Amino acid sequence: MRVLATLFIAHVAVTSTVSAQTLADVARKESERRQTIQGGAKTYTNTDLKPVAGAPAVEPAEPGDATGPEAGGAGIGSKPKADGDIDAKAPGDAAKASGDTETKDQEYWSKRMDALKEQLERDQTYLDALQTRVDSLTADFVNRDDPAQRSQIANDRQKALGELNRLKKAIEQDKAAIPELEEEARRAGVAAGWLR
Repeated sequence: MRVLATLFIAHVAVTSTVSAQTLADVARKESERRQTIQGGAKTYTNTDLKPVAGAPAVEPAEPGDATGPEAGGAGIGSKPKADGDIDAKAPGDAAKASGDTETKDQEYWSKRMDALKEQLERDQTYLDALQTRVDSLTADFVNRDDPAQRSQIANDRQKALGELNRLKKAIEQDKAAIPELEEEARRAGVAAGWLR
């Protein structure tokens, strides 16, 4: 038994000294590895990247500016108008502001229409989920006896109702944006099939 213990201790001592590397050894090996590499790796900078045309400009949110779904805003970087309506920009408005540098071919019109339809579908899905939350909070409020819990549920329900109303306005704007794009395309002489 002592022989096995002695052999085990000797084995551990030998393997720990053999497998241990110093920081200097690792640095020397890395330096050698870098010298053997033919040509350096490509470093990309902002000047190497091509600008994306048609991407909507996002304004940075001001400190204290409550935006986002939970704050009743339209989302990141968007600000509500003074009269309470949401400032909705159609995809491609940034290209209009920059001087219409993008070619308005079938792909351009199709992408704009697809973006509007996707936004409408996303907002409608969110509206359905929010309506389910409001219904759940209403049922929970009715079934609670504790005044403190009822108060908290009432606050949550009120916030959800505010967001629900904001979302309904956004959906109305989404629905109005589609015929506006169709009219814009008609005035530009675009074939109706390009918007599908």
